[in-house]
Amino acid sequence: MSGVTVRPTLAEREIAEVAALVAAAEEHDGVGPLSEHARLWLRRADRAAGGPADPRALTIAADGAVVAYAHLDPATGDEGASAELVVHSDHRRRGHGRALLRALREEAGGSLRVWAHGDLPAAARLAASEGMARVRALLQMRRPAADPLPEPRLADGVRLRVFRVGQDEDAWLRVNARAFADHPEQGAWTRDDVLEREREPWFDPDGFFLAERDGALLGFHWTKIHPDGVGEVYVVGVDPAAQGLGLGRALTVAGLRHLRDRGVPEFMLYVDESNTAAVRLYESLGFARYAVDVMYGA
Repeated sequence: MSGVTVRPTLAEREIAEVAALVAAAEEHDGVGPLSEHARLWLRRADRAAGGPADPRALTIAADGAVVAYAHLDPATGDEGASAELVVHSDHRRRGHGRALLRALREEAGGSLRVWAHGDLPAAARLAASEGMARVRALLQMRRPAADPLPEPRLADGVRLRVFRVGQDEDAWLRVNARAFADHPEQGAWTRDDVLEREREPWFDPDGFFLAERDGALLGFHWTKIHPDGVGEVYVVGVDPAAQGLGLGRALTVAGLRHLRDRGVPEFMLYVDESNTAAVRLYESLGFARYAVDVMYGA
């Protein structure tokens, strides 16, 4: 596609330029244009493996710098390709978004799903004009930390403990895979994904709760505190074999109480709009819809 460069890696200079355009877009739009997954890959894009199933970087340059960027995860197994894209706020209305989207579809070579963070009107118009339909929505929900919280109630024989770095990774991955067997991103996590996040400044094993009975891991709640102080329900999962014990609610409450005790002013979380049971659970704990990310597909 004319004007679009596709590569498995980026030079350090380009990484810095993409980071700058991402920051400019976030300040302009009030929402981050890339997911955590895409941001983490960008940090190591100068040393990415570049295998056929590894991400691709698509860029458009102007005035000697990258002004538009897309992250492409190629299709793997039963999962089609997925992508995210962003155009610098000073370089919009010049066809860069459309050029990136068309290049992504060409590079994907088949079905493609594209995230639009914040459900911005311009993204919706671009997707519709290119024949892409809304196929998924990810809700961001929030609530004040100062509002009352119940006590966590655990089923008989179930106890909570915190994550042990270097010991619990494999057991956690097995339960995570079962809990999110139908989830297109979370259920496919690898050991490298866990280790990468353990190296992040925000990682705190004392905020990573595991529920177990008779030594068997049943579920978990991994929390996160953002640089602005907001506490996140990063991920909650329960082994399907342990459903019906009320673990989802108990784990969520335990993690929220931990975050509150750490002094966060507000809680946030992400949940698929279609996961009505989880949405009802979070609403029952005082969460309300705050924003939405939309995935378009074709």
